[in-house]
Amino acid sequence: MQIELVEKEITRDVIGAFFEVYNNLGYGFLEYVYSLAMEHELLLRGHTVEREVSVPVTYNGKLLTTQRIDMIIDGKVVVENKAGPLLPVTARMQALNYVRSTSLEGGLLLHFGPEAKFYRVVHTNTGNAI
Repeated sequence: MQIELVEKEITRDVIGAFFEVYNNLGYGFLEYVYSLAMEHELLLRGHTVEREVSVPVTYNGKLLTTQRIDMIIDGKVVVENKAGPLLPVTARMQALNYVRSTSLEGGLLLHFGPEAKFYRVVHTNTGNAI
């Protein structure tokens, strides 16, 4: 059984931009530097980039707080950037929760670590997470 990728074209471009940035900057910069480079690269590729987007977190209809998402690309894909030697064990769940906090269904976790790695995050509107 083959699973259809969410926002395939956008995520392909984001992943391409991720490797372009990583191949140019290498390992060792702060997350902020990689985020700026990603924004620049994605804009060059014709995408819209929203950075540091605040989204509400509600519980039983009550606003608890807001959380900030690193990037939303073309209003369709959440991107969480991480830098450092180790990817925190909570990073995938954090990225999933960022997607769940929006009406979007797809996201990418990009790790600018000693080795460039990315992870897809999907949350369908029916509440099923992959």
